[in-house]
Amino acid sequence: MSLAKNIDLLRRLPRLDGLRFAELGRSAESSSPLEEVLGFGDNPGALRMFTFVPAHLQKPRALVVVLHGCGQTAAGYDLGAGWSTLARHYGFALLMPEQQRVNNGNTCFNWFNPEDTVRGGGEAHSIREMIAHMVEAHRIDSRRVFITGLSAGGGMTSVMLATYPEVFAAGAVIAGLPYGIASNLREALDGMFHSPARPARELGDLVRSASDHRGPWPKVSVWHGSADRTVNPGNANEIVKQWLDLHDLPDAPMAETVVDGHPRQAWWNKDGETLVESFAIADMAHGTPLGLADNDHRYGVEGAFLIEAGISSSYHIAKFFGLTGWIPDAATKKAEAKPAMKPALSPAPHLARSIRAAIAEEPAEPQRENARGFDLGQIITRALTAAGLMK
Repeated sequence: MSLAKNIDLLRRLPRLDGLRFAELGRSAESSSPLEEVLGFGDNPGALRMFTFVPAHLQKPRALVVVLHGCGQTAAGYDLGAGWSTLARHYGFALLMPEQQRVNNGNTCFNWFNPEDTVRGGGEAHSIREMIAHMVEAHRIDSRRVFITGLSAGGGMTSVMLATYPEVFAAGAVIAGLPYGIASNLREALDGMFHSPARPARELGDLVRSASDHRGPWPKVSVWHGSADRTVNPGNANEIVKQWLDLHDLPDAPMAETVVDGHPRQAWWNKDGETLVESFAIADMAHGTPLGLADNDHRYGVEGAFLIEAGISSSYHIAKFFGLTGWIPDAATKKAEAKPAMKPALSPAPHLARSIRAAIAEEPAEPQRENARGFDLGQIITRALTAAGLMK
């Protein structure tokens, strides 16, 4: 089925959450620091490129690519998920591609269309060109490029990790789908609503067939609301299976913990580095989870498909990428400028006071055992005892 027919079918479908998203509104554009970049390279997918590069960047320099969901804009999703605030706080560059209605009537990235999901073609190639432009223009360390996305943006995140695995150190998929499960809109809808289970090896082979790359593979963080009725939560399990197979990890999680009230599963390599993690956000519908971060900051603003859940997915994803340990230079210098703490007092002042007190206690008519008229040895002994230095 052609893309044009897919879009036409989508337009004729009944109203569906996640396919006909409520827009966040153009007012978000005035609140976001994103700037559009033109002429970044080949653009066969006809996408727009928006970026934010804070004044201070951590070293080595890092880049996070963020893909919005259907019905959203780059600026709208930035405002909602708080990525530019995180970028400014932790000093990394931000790239936010934006879909156009000419490509998809609901501004969804076409994660299911064969023309857009292959290496060197369509939207995938456009995003790759944007990344190359950012790496060169801002001296990004090519080993520190990361990607995340919501819903259709999550599906396209899976596409980018599969078609250009050598480009990314890690990725995070929020309410998305595994790579390669659909090649037209009907299959995409089946995957969204039903998420048929597939063997792990089959899922892994879909990624292996997308490029000549044979590892090492990017790390992956998977997020999904347990009450999502737009994209079946079973897709989270399928994404995890796909990447466990690629990393040759066991099915059973190596750790199960609770983070901010939500269960997390994790798998790591022999060096203890987490390669795959999965968050199941309890009772949450379709969207990006928002909440207070570990540093007591709040990133993002509630809105359509941006849901208060008591956990900041953007912060935890940045942490998974290894970006939250950086302290801005200004903060470091401020800390260094603080006066040093006074050292703890030594026993000497206490001893001096004890000696003075012992002298004052001497009788007015002492026995003349020395030329000064008092027994110095007894006074020192008494003072040392009073100071706790002699028993």
